[in-house]
Amino acid sequence: MQTGNVTTPFGRRPMTLALVKGQLSTAKIKPGKSVDKWRAYRSACEARATLGLRDRALAVLNALLTFYPQQELSEESNLVVFPSNAQLAIRANGIAGTTLRENLALLVQAGLIQRNDSPNGKRYARKGNRGEIETAYGFSLAPLLARAEELAIMAQQVSEENRRLRIIKERITITRRDIRKLITAAVEEGAAGNWQAVEDALVSAVARLKTAKTVGALEACLDELTLLSEQVVNMLKIQPVSEKSGSNDSENRHHIQNSNTESLNELELCSRNEQGERAAAKPKSAADPIKAFPLGMVLRACPQISNYATGGAISHWRQLMTAAVVVRTMLSVSPSAYQEACEAMGPENAAVAIACVLERAGHINSPGGYLRDLTRRAERGEFSLGPMLMALLRTREGDGRKSA
Repeated sequence: MQTGNVTTPFGRRPMTLALVKGQLSTAKIKPGKSVDKWRAYRSACEARATLGLRDRALAVLNALLTFYPQQELSEESNLVVFPSNAQLAIRANGIAGTTLRENLALLVQAGLIQRNDSPNGKRYARKGNRGEIETAYGFSLAPLLARAEELAIMAQQVSEENRRLRIIKERITITRRDIRKLITAAVEEGAAGNWQAVEDALVSAVARLKTAKTVGALEACLDELTLLSEQVVNMLKIQPVSEKSGSNDSENRHHIQNSNTESLNELELCSRNEQGERAAAKPKSAADPIKAFPLGMVLRACPQISNYATGGAISHWRQLMTAAVVVRTMLSVSPSAYQEACEAMGPENAAVAIACVLERAGHINSPGGYLRDLTRRAERGEFSLGPMLMALLRTREGDGRKSA
């Protein structure tokens, strides 16, 4: 049974406020609470990265648990184990004494065990007349019991994070493979287009991928590769159409938006003849626009737009377009300017453009004039939202690295 007394460590080991807080929390264990000690241990193993523990520390924790005689850690029982360092070292796979002490300190720091030192620093137990343990000095396993639910949640979060990481890596692998094989097929069969620029963009994206370690960084890389893959597919879609009449060409490329071929950094690749045809054509209708960019990528690049949605969250395109109308009013963009953008880009892409303008509002003197300029460029086939989104994603990624 646990008490609420706070004890300080023996010798030169200092007392800290974190240790005080930990001891006070274990004193609040609900009466009668119990948990399987090996289940709590498995949760600690799965959450070791979050806890900042290494494998040797977990081996020491395993050894400590073997000295606890019952299967269940119970609030009603003595939770202090008192093995010597020699006994612990044997059960912890024979680790050195210095390593043992280091990892015991790590377990205390992580809040999985507590020191319950005797007056002389020795570990032992004092028994009563009936042989039951009255007082024990050593290491208390009470924190494992007190934090059992917390450790289980941490383990679940780590498992979910690992699952997300595996899915993202799988999608990155497939997308890289698709882009590589599509480029190879296009070059071998002589498809029109600046495929060297696409190749350079792929090499650049793969180089950034090698330094991406976190889930957020990998998601940004996946967004970039997904955008590049969509652009490659769009370039291949227009290949059979380029031999047909100008009217059919304009109709079939209704939703393909490409920027100037001289801007290789923006990865919006089209031939000069295609740009000439688009400049001569009338503004494109937006009857049923294709959503060229994943909604999740748009929200990662432009998170501020969610603040203007009902409930402060956006889960589908209709909510994004509704929030864009609110932002349009807030930015003093005239209804006619926004209507022209919807006609030229499509309502979804016009909403994305408003979200991008919102992110850069501090750098734009006239949001309405800026949107009209984007609309005119879109009508001439010289503008795509892709470069804007990727620039915002890279800016946010850079800000995240600086803050880290």
